[in-house]
Amino acid sequence: MALSDAFYNTIVRRNSVFVSTIFAGAFAFSIGFDVGLMKFWDHWNRGRQWKDIRDRYVQDADES
Repeated sequence: MALSDAFYNTIVRRNSVFVSTIFAGAFAFSIGFDVGLMKFWDHWNRGRQWKDIRDRYVQDADES
């Protein structure tokens, strides 16, 4: 009960704090999800992306 009372008194009691907490949580989840998904994508497709094979096809101006 103490945990639920603390949660209610700090977050849910005032609507402005409750809504702000929801928005902050959604924003943090969105950033975390995007970062995690991009790391997974880069790991899964390592060696097949342009950033990995760019050196094979692009020459510097000094080498020409």
